[in-house]
Parts: sequence; C-alpha cells; structure tokens
Amino acid sequence: MQTFVMLTRVVPEILRTPAAMEDFEKRAVSHIEQECPDVKWLHSYALLGPFDYLDIFQAQDIDMALKVSALIRSFGRAHCEIWGATEWENFKNIIHTLPTQ
Repeated sequence: MQTFVMLTRVVPEILRTPAAMEDFEKRAVSHIEQECPDVKWLHSYALLGPFDYLDIFQAQDIDMALKVSALIRSFGRAHCEIWGATEWENFKNIIHTLPTQ
C-alpha cells in the first residue's frame, strides 16, 4: 500500500451552515467506502489556511488515489490535491542507498 496526502478545499457555496461540513464528510466517506473499499483512511484534519481538510490515506496504487480524488471532486464539489508520501524512516533507508559522492 502506498501513502497519499490529500488537501481539500470545499466550494464555499455548499457549506452554508456548520452542519453542512459534517454532511459533506458523511457523503464523501460513503462514496469512498462504496467505490474504493480497499482504501485505508489513516488521519483527517481540519485546517486553517487555503485548504479546509488534510487527509492521509493508503491505497494500492496511484490509480486508486486518483479515484478517491475524483469522487471528492465530483460528489463533494471540492478542489483536491493528492501528493504521494512515505514515512521518514523509509526515506532515510532510500537515501542510504545513494552514492556518497
């Protein structure tokens, strides 16, 4: 499984009330669970700044991550950016395989 970070900015028109945020989450989770049952959600955060949410999840491959993004964009009417990520220990293992000069 690969780890992905998804930043989401919701279209303001769909968040007319605070309760609409929770409704957005429920609809998004429902679609993802139905269409991408193998995706494993690790963390979700509300953000201050240009994005509303940051989610960290694992998917089999980039195609499945793109499917998650497409579901959020189409059913949630939101802008998403998905970035690949690896744990710091794994990154250190990778750089230790590089030539020293």
